[in-house]
Amino acid sequence: MNFMNWHFLLLVLGLSMVAIPLGLNVYVYAVTYADRYREIEQVPPQPIAIVFGAGVWDDGSPTPMLADRVQAAIDLYKLGRVHKILMTGDNFRPDYNEVQAMSSYAEQQGVPLSDILLDRAGLSTYDSCYRAQSLFGIHQAVLITQRYHLPRAVYTGRKMGIQAVGLGTPDWGIFRNDSMTYYTFREFIAVIKALWQVQVTRPQPTVIGPFDGGKSQE
Repeated sequence: MNFMNWHFLLLVLGLSMVAIPLGLNVYVYAVTYADRYREIEQVPPQPIAIVFGAGVWDDGSPTPMLADRVQAAIDLYKLGRVHKILMTGDNFRPDYNEVQAMSSYAEQQGVPLSDILLDRAGLSTYDSCYRAQSLFGIHQAVLITQRYHLPRAVYTGRKMGIQAVGLGTPDWGIFRNDSMTYYTFREFIAVIKALWQVQVTRPQPTVIGPFDGGKSQE
């Protein structure tokens, strides 16, 4: 094979490495587009809202991204669009508790604890959706997260057996541009991983059954 052929082959390979991931991201965006909403008033009534974790500060309070997600669920609840809220996040260590921060935030705004469910082993979008269906028996829900993350969340939820719609909270223009650039690039890669998981490997979640969270510190 001469130099020109090698050059052409490398060009095709390089273009494929860009075009295929881009095409897969466009696919996930397109197939979830009709059921992703930006305004609370647009969301059709659902039995439950699923809120994904997004980090807590050292003092245990929710980060701004997480607070925005929980606030959207609270607003839906108060409008009567949902009757329950599942807080799903990371409480794998005793010193890190996303779901407690989420639950406390909602309770402080009048959501009764009886209407809040907690999944302390929602360690990823895939794990959260898998456990929502298999452990909590959720088959229909509105998934709440920032808009950049919402297509993957809705797509994953559907592949896990949840009839999912999504509510996207604002991100670009609200959070720092450098942060959003990083999150968006990471999401581009995460979509590829999600497709591999839901279409090919179908792994079990990190924690399969009930989980009470990290042991409390003495």
